[in-house]
Amino acid sequence: MMMMVMVMMDVSFNLSALLPQQEFERRFDEREALQWVQNNWSKTFSFAVAYMIVIFGGQHVMKERTGYKLRKALTLWSLGLALFSAIGTHRTWSHMAYILSTEGFRQLVCGQSYFVSSTTKFWAYIFVLSKVLELGDTVFIVLRKKRLIFLHWYHHIVTMIYSWFAYKQLAPGSTLFASINFAVHTFMYSYYAMRAAGFWVPSYIAMAVTFSQILQMVVGVIVNILLLFWLEKEILHDTSLCIFFSFVMYLSYFVLFCNFFLKTYLKNAKKSKGE
Repeated sequence: MMMMVMVMMDVSFNLSALLPQQEFERRFDEREALQWVQNNWSKTFSFAVAYMIVIFGGQHVMKERTGYKLRKALTLWSLGLALFSAIGTHRTWSHMAYILSTEGFRQLVCGQSYFVSSTTKFWAYIFVLSKVLELGDTVFIVLRKKRLIFLHWYHHIVTMIYSWFAYKQLAPGSTLFASINFAVHTFMYSYYAMRAAGFWVPSYIAMAVTFSQILQMVVGVIVNILLLFWLEKEILHDTSLCIFFSFVMYLSYFVLFCNFFLKTYLKNAKKSKGE
């Protein structure tokens, strides 16, 4: 695994020379980060159990209580995640654009330089850690006594576990997965921040957020299928479990988000017209 990292560092040298990096990005030790995640990734299952205890236990505690408003806290939380996602989008899309323009779409899909390029290695690691932080979204739902749907908590748990496992495996396709996720989250958390701050947001914006999530899942399914045909046999063998995990995850998300879109926007629209 470490030999693979060294090879990818050589491949990413040209990218590092052409795209400007911040000092903290250059100094980040991706080998140490990889070793830490490999040693600790299984802790995500403990995080998942603790998360479920907190949110469902919290719902029980809040059952007879009045929900908290938490408008300022939620606005700052969503705005912070929107800004984080925007910066991540800028850094990872710069990397993605370079790979696409110089080495082509196949290398963008199959390449693993995302984990070691001095432009993105820091953001790859922080992206993984942020999936634990994002579990806090659900705490706001519970404390404000809003409806908690299966899609919400299932999506948070599975994404967290997969992200850590994919980093551990240096999973191919991660450049696209993370870049698109950063972009969608920039849009999504900006929308949440506007709503939390009390601004009126047209309903079609909410539809666009969900639609962008559905498109993200479509890309995820397609990329995993392409990996089966395009990856070298050795890399495919080493990452086959991760690819299977990713395919099942994205496919399940696609079904759930489509169902959510149908019930929330299309059926409600028909009911409104009927009334």
